[in-house]
Amino acid sequence: MRPLPHRINTTRGLLSALLATLALIAAALASAPAARADTQICETFGTTTVQGRYVVQNNRWGTSAAQCITVTDSGFRISRADGSVPTNGAPKSYPSVYNGCHYTNCSPGTALPARLDTISSAPTSISYSYVSDAVYNAAYDIWLDPTPRTDGVNRTEIMIWFNKVGPVQPVGSQTGTATVAGRTWQVWTGNNGGNDVLSFVAPSAISSWSFDVMDFVKQAVSRQLAANNWYLTSIQAGFEPWQGGTGLAVTSFSSEIRTGGSGGDNGGGDGTPGGRTTCAVAYATNVWSDGFTADVTIRNTGSAPVDGWKLAFTLPSGQRVANAWNATVSPSSGAVTASALTHNARIAPGGSQTFGFQGSHGGTFAAPSAFTLNGTACTTA
Repeated sequence: MRPLPHRINTTRGLLSALLATLALIAAALASAPAARADTQICETFGTTTVQGRYVVQNNRWGTSAAQCITVTDSGFRISRADGSVPTNGAPKSYPSVYNGCHYTNCSPGTALPARLDTISSAPTSISYSYVSDAVYNAAYDIWLDPTPRTDGVNRTEIMIWFNKVGPVQPVGSQTGTATVAGRTWQVWTGNNGGNDVLSFVAPSAISSWSFDVMDFVKQAVSRQLAANNWYLTSIQAGFEPWQGGTGLAVTSFSSEIRTGGSGGDNGGGDGTPGGRTTCAVAYATNVWSDGFTADVTIRNTGSAPVDGWKLAFTLPSGQRVANAWNATVSPSSGAVTASALTHNARIAPGGSQTFGFQGSHGGTFAAPSAFTLNGTACTTA
């Protein structure tokens, strides 16, 4: 029976090691930060912050029926959505997450409001989770105003409809289609009695996407629904439900404002870090009874190079682009954007690039009245 004491000692050693390990685990758990518990908001205009950067709001304003949202670290989910409103009117609420200012409530550390001609890019990312047993849209809102206001309703609202379920439609009427940020959209314009609304409706549901907000802002500028000396005040993403809505969720959201013009704090996608783009455009045409050609020269009158240029302008009614050279021009009518090709993407300070296109017209011919280069208004020669 000699081995018995040895086995007892071995067991005691293993037990001591196990207890020591458990003590270390307990100490680690005690010192680790507690996971953030999900927050439920049922107050009509209740809010909270996420990631120390964004505000999430319940924002129930079109009905007295109860609505609750459950806020997570990365977004929110509608956990209760009672009641309904007629589908030919306004929705019952807009639960959303935002960067910027909404009725004096500004998100922590936001760079908004920011003047449009100081913003080089505004990258953003959004992911949605949808349900089928409700009437709603998934709406991404961009708010613009002539002043850097942080309260009330702005002059122009840009809405991007990522999805819609049921017989609902944007404010106003469909006025055409457009390709923006590489996607094709139905374009709607109207006024809701308080502000102009420019809506871009996806032909099929988009569940997640990363894009540059400024691509849509430039569309508003080219349609004269904003100007480059206006301000971007808020970027919001959420849902407008008319009926139901429980289970709808924003699963992730990010928004960044990069400035590179006067007063900016970093460089940006227009190739002008530390300096503001200035430009002049010459628009020479050859016109006949039902057609025309246009030769367009863009001159960089600033002190920094412009990389990856995009020239936005609006063709007068009745004009349509048939083909183009030294640039891609899209769409073929209305508010169009001419984008550089690889070989002519840079315009050096004091330099210029030229492109052209052939088109058709009806009635009296007229040239575009205004041009913007990467969001900055140009003079015309």
